[in-house]
Amino acid sequence: MMISTQHIINCSNPDCEQPINNIGERLCKSCQTPLVYRYLWATGTMAEQITPGTKIADRYEVITQKIWLDTQPGLPPNIPLELPSEVIPYLKLYPEQLHIPQPYGFTNSSISDINDILLLENAPIDTAGNLYPIITEVWEEARAVRQAYWLWQILQLWTRLLELRVAASLLSPDNLRVQGWSIRLLELHQTMENLTLQDLGQSWQSWVLVAKAEIAPGIGKIIQQMCQDGADLQTVANQLNQLLLASAAELPLLLTVAGVTDTGPMMKHNEDACYPSNSSHFTDKHLNPHLSIVCDGIGGHEGGEVASQLAVQSLKLQTRALLNNVAEQTEILPPDLLKQQLEASLRVVNNMIWSRNDEQNRQGRERMATSLVMAIQLPQRIVTNSGWESENTHELYLANIGDSRAYWITANYCQLLTIDDDIATREVCFGQSLYRQVMQTDHANALTQALGTKEAEFLNFSIKRLILEEDGILLLCSDGLSDHQWVEKTWQNYAVPVLTGKLTVEDAAHHWVKLANKKNGQDNISVVLTLCRISQAYLVPVTPTPLVVEPTETEELAITAAEGETSELEISTVESLAESSQALLNLDLTEKPALNPVKETSRSQLVVLLGGFLALVMGSTGLGLFAWWQLEPESLRRVCRQLPQQMQQFCPEPE
Repeated sequence: MMISTQHIINCSNPDCEQPINNIGERLCKSCQTPLVYRYLWATGTMAEQITPGTKIADRYEVITQKIWLDTQPGLPPNIPLELPSEVIPYLKLYPEQLHIPQPYGFTNSSISDINDILLLENAPIDTAGNLYPIITEVWEEARAVRQAYWLWQILQLWTRLLELRVAASLLSPDNLRVQGWSIRLLELHQTMENLTLQDLGQSWQSWVLVAKAEIAPGIGKIIQQMCQDGADLQTVANQLNQLLLASAAELPLLLTVAGVTDTGPMMKHNEDACYPSNSSHFTDKHLNPHLSIVCDGIGGHEGGEVASQLAVQSLKLQTRALLNNVAEQTEILPPDLLKQQLEASLRVVNNMIWSRNDEQNRQGRERMATSLVMAIQLPQRIVTNSGWESENTHELYLANIGDSRAYWITANYCQLLTIDDDIATREVCFGQSLYRQVMQTDHANALTQALGTKEAEFLNFSIKRLILEEDGILLLCSDGLSDHQWVEKTWQNYAVPVLTGKLTVEDAAHHWVKLANKKNGQDNISVVLTLCRISQAYLVPVTPTPLVVEPTETEELAITAAEGETSELEISTVESLAESSQALLNLDLTEKPALNPVKETSRSQLVVLLGGFLALVMGSTGLGLFAWWQLEPESLRRVCRQLPQQMQQFCPEPE
């Protein structure tokens, strides 16, 4: 340990000949590489005793108490061969890195030679090295929807943290930080006590006193119920969800979407596909602006290219049916049910690609697959806290598999919303390695799953729900842009001008693609941006577009294609209708244990959604039931046998 007199930071470029720079510089003076400022949270009482200005291990600059700057970010941190038990909960919570920090490495204090200080990255520290505010510091000034949203996030984290015996982390206001809409934990606190929902409710009691008037009575009733013996988590979650959506629906919402896909300077074919796309000759008014998709195909031309386009076309078809069914509901569909429906759609796509591989006898690297990141804004009707009926609850559902990514960007921050399905993630989630540790190994970025790589029952889809309650940009992109952290390095250059009205969404997407071609030019690039306006939406009159199931021009072409020469994509689109039954086969909608607490109302909603997908195949296209009958008679028989008795009359038995 030493007292630092010269505040320096080293360039992370291993080839830089003069890597030493002064703290405060943004680009390396020698090689012009952007300098990495990685602020870390130092845990434990030992770290509290180290004064600011101290330099630890000739590497870490102590900025303020327990906030350290790694002045050599290009070097791997010190990690023991055997990981201490205290880090395991962090690793198992890696998929929740939007809320939970991650272990970076260890170091020793001046008092001991033991590596007794755990350093955490992705802590709630801003780019200037300052902690984000404590929730109680900003609670009273927050809007009603944000107050309800913070509580919802805490409740969603409760069960998982309880399983790992770190739920006490959610009971201390000082440990709960907020970055705009999102809850961020400073660190994890272990406890041997058996905590209950009553403990969580008691920690919220003082907050209801200064909650916004329109939600204070509702929050008070929820807390009262939590504090009763035997309180049911699902019931509490349903009530809080209703309150949250009724608050969000008070706000206006204006969405603008643009997408660009590009082959790139080095590739001969574009295996990426996206929706919407610059290559489209028309806009689907029923999906735009509710749907955005990015797929990155695997398997080469006539492989990955087909898989990615097939995924996009099939999901467009299924999303129109889902939007139409949601629009017809008279009661709010719970998040768990909608997540299951989205997962069923992804199973349809996966099994189509998997079956095509088997039919064409593709083996090993020849098998086609695709990564996917998809966002659906589902507008549900609800009576708001003010008593009027709103057409939109501001729910955004985000699904991903593979390494295509989603980011939420505002004028003040850029948040990564997804986790890559690669070897590094798998090792961390299994508690085997720290992320920085496994990234030093070969094939750390190799994918562990994608659509089409294995049968759907062996895939784990990541599906989460967000509430759109602030101005921002949702960025979906393939790794052609996200590699080498070019989103994190450049978001201020492209996103902020869009938010301030100086750049259109379309132009920003094109500029980001140009940057990717220049910096990561070894791959195809796809970018889809959704500009979400809340504050300025009042200024723009918006007439809601009726959501109806209707085939687009592309799907009409696939449906009515002549029997002569037919492209593989057209065949895939036609066959996707026949294969849509696979989602129903893979998802038992009547006996899911997770749905037991939802009671009879949700069971009826399940039947409605199930009927919607049946209607999609039977009546909403020119091909309809006849194609399913002709192409997959056995598939039709299996689905009809699984339908409720009263619905089987609509399924004629194939001859």
